[in-house]
Amino acid sequence: MALGVLVGFLVMLLLGSVPIIGPIIAGIVAGVLTKKGAGKGAIAGFLCGILGGVILSVLFIVFGGLLGLFTGLFHLGAVVGGMVGLIFVVLSLHSAVLGAIGGLIGGAISGE
Repeated sequence: MALGVLVGFLVMLLLGSVPIIGPIIAGIVAGVLTKKGAGKGAIAGFLCGILGGVILSVLFIVFGGLLGLFTGLFHLGAVVGGMVGLIFVVLSLHSAVLGAIGGLIGGAISGE
């Protein structure tokens, strides 16, 4: 399942700018590579869709904390970075839902 999520995430990076088709294709790729049925394919598609927002959120928290460390306001920088990161996670839910739909289709195609 990890391979499907990682490859689906890479496809999401490449095709993420295509509004609806890109996340669905990435979810289909993740679901096909999972090979465990439609349910696991949908989970893999959802994870590949939300992974970008989570990685961006962690980067904002780390860099916000580092910026706060240099200015003497470490906690404020980490909190602001966390809030901005949370916004990116919420915005990536659209891609995650479309990735889950694609994963459901891909898992049903290659599933048991």
